[in-house]
Amino acid sequence: MTVRSDLVRGVGLDSETRCAHYDSPRDVIAIRFACCGEFYACYDCHAARADHDAERWPADAREERAVLCGVCGNGLMIAEYLDCGHRCPACDAAFNPGCANHYHLYFEGVSQASGRERS
Repeated sequence: MTVRSDLVRGVGLDSETRCAHYDSPRDVIAIRFACCGEFYACYDCHAARADHDAERWPADAREERAVLCGVCGNGLMIAEYLDCGHRCPACDAAFNPGCANHYHLYFEGVSQASGRERS
């Protein structure tokens, strides 16, 4: 599957949403930002391309389809993404487990150190 270039924004994107900032074989997700509703490959891509500051998804928005698998195009709810074990539930593509270190940039109520939801 090739992700449509008009669907995901970023810097140096490939067809599976890898960007100039994160381009390992497992860097294949895009996040829809709460502030603008647009998909970006990463936080740095949003900073480079958007004309506004990024806003995180509130903790009560876990049912929002805000994550896109760049391999198959499946949209994941935030809760589904946080609990997927770093694999796409639709196509089993591996997601970068290191992304958990950045969850706090995208989602409120998630610990920076563990990528887990805070109680």
